Amino acid sequence: MDLIKVRLNGGSHCCSLATGAEDLQRGDWVVVALEDGPELGRVETIYRHLELQRVPENLKTLLRRATPADLEQADKNRALAARAFAFCQDRILARQLPIHLVRAHVLFDGSKIIFYFTAPGRVDFRELVKDLVQEFRNRIELRQIGVRHRAKMVGGLGVCGQKLCCASFIRDFEPVSVRMAKEQQLSLNPNKISGVCGRLMCCLTYEYAAYQEIRRHLPRVGKRVHLPDGDAKIIRYNIIRQTVTLETASGEERELPLEELPLAPLPAAAGASEPDESPPGSEP
Repeated sequence: MDLIKVRLNGGSHCCSLATGAEDLQRGDWVVVALEDGPELGRVETIYRHLELQRVPENLKTLLRRATPADLEQADKNRALAARAFAFCQDRILARQLPIHLVRAHVLFDGSKIIFYFTAPGRVDFRELVKDLVQEFRNRIELRQIGVRHRAKMVGGLGVCGQKLCCASFIRDFEPVSVRMAKEQQLSLNPNKISGVCGRLMCCLTYEYAAYQEIRRHLPRVGKRVHLPDGDAKIIRYNIIRQTVTLETASGEERELPLEELPLAPLPAAAGASEPDESPPGSEP
């Protein structure tokens, strides 16, 4: 089976779908069936002759290869979305609503215009909707999103210098807590562990399970261990370097590899892992 990954309408969201009848190449434009209706997308990646067990569930449906009329319709939608965004922003300012408008999106078939916004709480935008309906004579939906979804939608660069994870491959947000930063011995300075959205960085979850598994097989900090030349107290670990720092009875600090501690061997899963070769559907 051939599987393709399609980036929808030039945005950050991707979807996977099976194909067999269409002879598609990377960069081709296609029309995909989504929950809200058909949507235009561009082929990002093609996986040829994929094994069935690696095919993800909930594949989207490929409607057709995009025609010149489809591309012309997409250009019209983009122009309408830009005009709708500007008009909505003007009405928000005129009505002094506590709304931060993020994006205006026109469905591919032109049946609805969706306005995405953030706000500190519930907002009565009924009068705003009336303004929009009167101006565009179309179905209007105002959809409130969170600040993390705003970052996912707008995109940008993280402190690592790479494209935001949420705007590149994260499909669903996972809960992130300060405990994850503590477990990985990171600075608890909010400026160090917060993303551009102002929330804790999503990447704190990536290695958290590995740190937990490794620490589960290690003595707690403060425990005394017996070494050939005397007892010492554990004062800290460096999981990345796989070392432990001990304080001897004379007050001297000594750094040792973890395998030199008088412990049972660490499980294989807790050590360095091979690169994850996730199936294509594991990314949006």
